[in-house]
Amino acid sequence: MDSLATRHFYQRYIDCLNNRSLGDLDQFVSQTVIYNQNQISLKDYQEMLTQNFRDIPDLYFHVDLLLTQENEIACRLNFSCTPVTVFMGIPVHGQKVSFSEHVFYRLAGNKISEVWSLIDKDAIRDQIKGEFLF
Repeated sequence: MDSLATRHFYQRYIDCLNNRSLGDLDQFVSQTVIYNQNQISLKDYQEMLTQNFRDIPDLYFHVDLLLTQENEIACRLNFSCTPVTVFMGIPVHGQKVSFSEHVFYRLAGNKISEVWSLIDKDAIRDQIKGEFLF
């Protein structure tokens, strides 16, 4: 894919997530994925996202910064959401939080084959303490 096609592919992937169309993930994600250096199946990837939506009913992926080239994607996603109880080991218990995720993808066969994700947990911790950074 060229850079423009990769950008379009990623926008469709984000739409799939935001529409909760996880049954369609096989259009975007390989049957096996390396996620933060761990090999997982497409089913595991779907289950991870399903759990995220359970834990955070108002989860919405907002693309803030997107850079693409042929088979690589770099993105900063912004979130403003309300986790139900504990989120990433942090007791949020229904408090609205805002944070960013920096995520990088590698494509193979026009599907996501590798994902590196880094979530700004410090921003969440600071908000829970009452130190709003956003």
